Formats: sequence, structure tokens, C-alpha cells
Amino acid sequence: MDRSIKNNQSTIAYIQQTARRFLNRETSGGLLLIAATILALILGNSQWADAYHHYLKDEFLFELSEHFTFGLTIEEWINDGLMAIFFLVAGLELKREIMVGELSSFKKASMPLLAALGGMAMPAIIFTMLNSGTVNINGWGIPMATDIAYSLGIIGLLGRRVPAQLKIFLVALAIADDLGAILVIALFYSNQLSWLYLGTGAGIFILLMLFNRLGIKNLFWYLLGGVGLWYCFLNSGVHPTIAGVLFAITIPVKPKLDSKLLKDRTARNVERLEETDIETRDPLQDVRQGKILKDIKKDTENAKPPLLKLENALIDFNAFFIIPIFAIANAGVKLDVSFLEVVSGSLGLGILLGLAVGKVLGISLFAFIGEKLGIAELHISLRWGHIIGMGMIAGIGFTMSLFITNLAFSDPELVKVSKISILIASLIGALGGIITLLFTKPKNENL
Repeated sequence: MDRSIKNNQSTIAYIQQTARRFLNRETSGGLLLIAATILALILGNSQWADAYHHYLKDEFLFELSEHFTFGLTIEEWINDGLMAIFFLVAGLELKREIMVGELSSFKKASMPLLAALGGMAMPAIIFTMLNSGTVNINGWGIPMATDIAYSLGIIGLLGRRVPAQLKIFLVALAIADDLGAILVIALFYSNQLSWLYLGTGAGIFILLMLFNRLGIKNLFWYLLGGVGLWYCFLNSGVHPTIAGVLFAITIPVKPKLDSKLLKDRTARNVERLEETDIETRDPLQDVRQGKILKDIKKDTENAKPPLLKLENALIDFNAFFIIPIFAIANAGVKLDVSFLEVVSGSLGLGILLGLAVGKVLGISLFAFIGEKLGIAELHISLRWGHIIGMGMIAGIGFTMSLFITNLAFSDPELVKVSKISILIASLIGALGGIITLLFTKPKNENL
């Protein structure tokens, strides 16, 4: 029957809905991020600046018992706690894209992957050339990142003037870029290791993978293990945000009920429903109808992949709370360093050129080489002007660049110069990208 056929397509529709929801939330969340950045800069340069920075250093404690008290500063709760959830969402997005999205096949993934590789390599090379042999060299990872929320927020301002395929391309590129940033943080920005906590974390990860293998679909047990995984990584010397990515890997993709079983169960439930007096009585009057409808709702929920359920549950929280809060906590740098002072030093110049020049150069060059070699293909609706404009906007490193800055440097002056350089480069990238895209039209306006 028609109803059964529709139910057979429910999982695919839910995946598509998740992807659309992610894209829409990241776009609108990017606009909120812009507002949060402006607020942070106002606070950091106002008469309340001292109170603003002092509040971030206040400690927030959890007393689980008289023998166990756990606490972090507000800034640490944001950068080590909330950002672990940010990385969890990034990991879920990456897993979804690999399973069914823009990274699910070589043909689909080749162009954004090559572009992402160029967009990470070229900024790092430019920074290293300018800072090799100096104390600043530890910041080589800062200009490698792309801020997906900010970038999509900027593109969202252009509305229909930007081809839909360019947004999809940017999402795939930024997700691949996130994977690169995650690897950089894990391999190069970790502290002295505690093998006890690292080993315990590895044990929890293996246990969660075993849960997946055994077919356990209840997210409660995964969430419980995820908290333990985060705590172990927090004390292990490996940055705790990596726990979010590892946790995402363990979340099951296959639902409790596959589409065929859902179709069969729904068909039986519909037959049961037709046996009741549906012409004259409603579920409030007929207990059997209420129970059947409840069973249908439960089956529909069980047919949704746990990975997508968790991602959908966190998308709004990530876009509208975590990322803006991170910006408020980290972007409030005092603007008492002039542009000339920034570009006259190798640190500021390396970050500025890495993001504003290296990103667009690396993305465009690697994508162009990929097409010429026949291993990548530019979508029919896009021109190279779109790739160049998007490459400029991808130079908005913001969230990830600020995050890596906090890991790379402990000297407040180096942190300040780095953050101001990131802000300037992001502004240049946004303006340059907007202007370029406004003057670039798709090959076919109807695509």
C-alpha cells in the first residue's frame, strides 16, 4: 500500500532532512556568531573589560561527594567542555557525509577534499616560511582552519545570488578541513601524556565500539560512556575535544528497525487500526486506537538512525549556543595593537597572509590541478570565480583559529597579536569573498 511505500523511504528522507537542517542552522548560526563577535569586542574594549576577563577566570565546581570535587574555570568549561560537544557534532557531520553525503564516494569527495588539502597546506607553508626558527613557529596550525558557521553565515547574506551547489561544496570542504584541524590538535597540540587516563579512555572507547558492534541502539549508554571518555581525555594530556570526535565514531548508524521491518510493522498496525471504529470514535474515546498510534510513533522513532537523532538533537544547541558563547569568551581581545604593528611582525603577518592569501590560493590551485588531472570535477552551475570567492570566505578561520591559538601560545602578547590577526584576516576574507561572488554568475541561472 502507498503508506507502506512511504515508510520504506523514511530513513532516506530523515537523512536529507538532517542535512538540510544542518545547512540552515549553520547559516543562521553564522549570523548570530557575527553578533556575538561584535559583542565580545565591545566588552573587551569597554570599561567592563576587567570584569569580563575576571569572570571568565572564575571557577565553577561540581561537588559529587566530600571525596570528589571537580571544577574548571568558566573559560575552561567553554573551551574544554562545550567545545568537546562542538567537535562531537563535527564528528557526527563528518560520519554522515562519509556514509551518505558529499564525501560518500571518490567522485563526490575528490574536489572538496583536494580543495581542503590545499586550503590547509598553503597557509601552513606561508606561516612556516615567515616564522621558521622563531618562538612563533608553534602557531603554524592557526591559519589552517575554516570556520564553517561564519563562512555559511556570510554566504547566507548573499541569498539566491550564490548557487546552492557552492554552499554544499563549502560544507564538504569545511567538514574535511575540520578533520584536518582535529588531527593537527591531536598530534601536535597535546601536552605531557598521562598513560593511566589515556589507557582508561582507550578502554571506554573500545567498550563503546563493542556496544555498537553488539547492536545496542540506546543512546543513554553511549552518552554515559561519552562523559567518561571526555573526563579521561581532560586529564590525559590529549586535548579533551578529541574525545568528542572519538565518541562520534562509536555512535551507531543503523537504526533499531530497518525500513523493511518498519514497513511490515506499520502495515500490521494500520490493519489493526482499521479494525477499530475509526469512523465514529477517535483515540481519546478508543484506548486501542491510542495504543496503536503510540506503537506506530515508537516504531517510527526506532527507524531513525541513532547518529542522526543525536546530531539533530545537538544542531541547534551547537549553532545557537556553543559557537556564540565561544566567540564571546575568546574574541574579546583588546584592540590596542595597530594594523602596522600586526603586519610588521612575522607572527601577525604569517597568520594574516596564511588566512587571507594562503586559503584562497591553496583551495583554488588544488581544485584546478585536480580538474586538469581528471580526478575532480567542477559542478556545472559553478564558475572558477565561485571557487575563488568561496576560497576567500574560507579564509575566515575564526572559531578553530582562535581555538588553536589558545593551544599554541601561553604568552598573552602572542595570543593578542594572533587573535587580532585572525580578526583582520577574517574581515578581509569576508569582504573579498562577498565582492567576488557578487560579480560572479552561475553558468546556468536555472540550475
